[in-house]
Amino acid sequence: MYVVDFLRSRGVGFETFLHVPASSATKLARISHVAGRSVAKTVLVQTGMAPVLAVLPATLRIDLDRLAGALGLAPGSVRLATSEEIDEIFQDCEPGTIPAFGRLYGIRTVVEKSLSGDGVVVLPTNTRHLALKMSFHDYERLEEPLRAAFGSPIAHAPTAAANRKHRRRAG
Repeated sequence: MYVVDFLRSRGVGFETFLHVPASSATKLARISHVAGRSVAKTVLVQTGMAPVLAVLPATLRIDLDRLAGALGLAPGSVRLATSEEIDEIFQDCEPGTIPAFGRLYGIRTVVEKSLSGDGVVVLPTNTRHLALKMSFHDYERLEEPLRAAFGSPIAHAPTAAANRKHRRRAG
């Protein structure tokens, strides 16, 4: 079932918007002019027992050992799903897309606790060019995810301006 149809069937308020296909949630945040901490990225992981959908802000990367701990599993027991495993589960989605609603696919969902809040969240849908905005409260009410801390900051390369500033101080 498509995410939009699911939300309509539940009477939940949301807004869809078209965008240029983005190769990452960070790029989606940039092109949609939304703070990265409010844009969700979705990652399918395998636990050995069952797949789990991890949802976290675009500004963080997944820490698999912390996620394992949050799921009550041993470090090293969680791995990223392969593209074949993703395609097998998300058959109604365009390649490279994973909706933020594991419930639609019979998959447990865990949300990075820093994504939660009273605000609006941008979520991926079944296609690479459509995203949606909805209240995080409504998302959490529908999805009933486990909330846990499993993200770590993405290390960015220094910007050109930062490099110039550093050279001036060093020289």
